Amino acid sequence: MKPIDLRSDTVTKPTPAMRAAMAVAEVGDDVYGDDPTVNALQERIAAMLGFEAALFVPSGTMSNLCALMSHCGRGDEYIVGQMAHTYRWEGGGAAVLGSIQPQPLAQQPDGSIPLAEIEAAIKPDDVHYARSRLLALENTWGGQVLPLPYIESATALARRRGLAMHLDGARLFNAAVATAQAAGGDARSHARTIAGHFDSVSVCFSKGLGAPVGSALCGSQDFIARAHRWRKMAGGGMRQAGVLAAAALHALDHHVDRLDEDHAHARALAEALQDLPGVTVLPPQSNIVFVDLAPPKAAGAVERLRAAGVLCSGSVRLRLVTHLDVSAADIQRAIAVLRATL
Repeated sequence: MKPIDLRSDTVTKPTPAMRAAMAVAEVGDDVYGDDPTVNALQERIAAMLGFEAALFVPSGTMSNLCALMSHCGRGDEYIVGQMAHTYRWEGGGAAVLGSIQPQPLAQQPDGSIPLAEIEAAIKPDDVHYARSRLLALENTWGGQVLPLPYIESATALARRRGLAMHLDGARLFNAAVATAQAAGGDARSHARTIAGHFDSVSVCFSKGLGAPVGSALCGSQDFIARAHRWRKMAGGGMRQAGVLAAAALHALDHHVDRLDEDHAHARALAEALQDLPGVTVLPPQSNIVFVDLAPPKAAGAVERLRAAGVLCSGSVRLRLVTHLDVSAADIQRAIAVLRATL
């Protein structure tokens, strides 16, 4: 029987309809700016999120790297969460390639950084210090939706202190769908509202949206022109990339609203596990469930689950991620395996 893969929403495979869209995509040379499907995607995502321009890149890591290097120069500093993806899981690219100093700060359980700590971390204009240029936030973070009032307050602080704002919105549409579930309204409108507080936003197409490759960086025309140069230097210029952009366009048309299914599956997983002894489940807000295991249960848990047909990541804390390729029936089978194994 095929394993149920809950390691990440990056494991999704293109649907038959997405493959069909890719097969007939009109293409050109994107390095010359001649790929009509890439151009259409860039125009579409920029307009959707309320920006002047966008840039299609191979990965979210490259999107964030191009953003950081477009906001900051050598010897500048960006303020970021201690457990943020841009700081912890992107190879230190901003420091290695951009000579940008990170100033990591501890995050709260909802992903926010206390405003007082951000304010205290901003360096004075003094030759002894790196120049504080940017505040980088993430939404969702660990599956948690960053509260909009917090984003508004953080933006006001950044503007008052002369910092630009970047959002790692790899799962921005998960945050928007979760907000629509809680407050009503349209997910796309919520995505635009969230994005509107930032100078730049990175959005991933290859996680919950189910495309095989790609991310977009959104910002002003001047900002994207700088990012375009960094993309070239980082090796991210692609030629007939329309076949990939077509998948992202299909995802925007067909895979945004269905994210609420993934969120419902995550809630079902969490509810089914919360009564197990030695197991603590963090209530999910989107498509990621964290499960803390008491030490006796933790030893070998990932391996036992794999042998029983459920793939996940972690050790003492397991991470279970629902996505396009996990059905309601898969969730029920995963629940049975998890309850029998943990």
